[in-house]
Amino acid sequence: MRGKFISFEGGEGGGKSTQATRLAGYLRSKGLEVVETREPGGTKQGEELRDLLVQGDPDRWSAYSELLMMTAARVEHVNRLIEPALAEGKWVICDRFFDSTLTYQGIAGGLGLDVVRPMQQMAIGKTLPDVTFLLDVREDAGLQRAAKRGGAARFEKKDAEFHRNVRDGFLALAAEDPKRIVVVDAENSFDAVWQQIEDVMQERFKL
Repeated sequence: MRGKFISFEGGEGGGKSTQATRLAGYLRSKGLEVVETREPGGTKQGEELRDLLVQGDPDRWSAYSELLMMTAARVEHVNRLIEPALAEGKWVICDRFFDSTLTYQGIAGGLGLDVVRPMQQMAIGKTLPDVTFLLDVREDAGLQRAAKRGGAARFEKKDAEFHRNVRDGFLALAAEDPKRIVVVDAENSFDAVWQQIEDVMQERFKL
């Protein structure tokens, strides 16, 4: 039986990585085999591109250059890791996937979904998440959380308008595809956020 694919999306400081890790542990406690991964990254090639994308000044790359690198990393990720794992019946938990590129480069980056979406369809083929958890947090609150981690990544250094557009973009995508994209109020406590995620997992997958 083919595995299931769960992605986590959202702006900076929403707690995606933490909740993805918790979900992986929850699934393992149910006896399921789980692969945890992230984007950009997940493969040797992807992690090398990640270093280029997330480090340096905010204006280091144009949105179009980001799009090309993100898409190249995603092709490798899908073909070398995600699809093989799903074919083996494993669950794949991914911290960001193609919705981030639609939002960061297509909407906030100004390239337009008409440019970005066809490239993502080419990159992922039929590999679409079964569920995407959108951890929604106001951009100012999210950036404050992210700042507490220290070592701000390149995208965190972009201006407030960019981050407002990121949030608005994610919510617009969720409105387009409400069955797949579940909006979670990430300004709640860690446990309250997890409870929303667990409820969806139990409802959708009877776990």
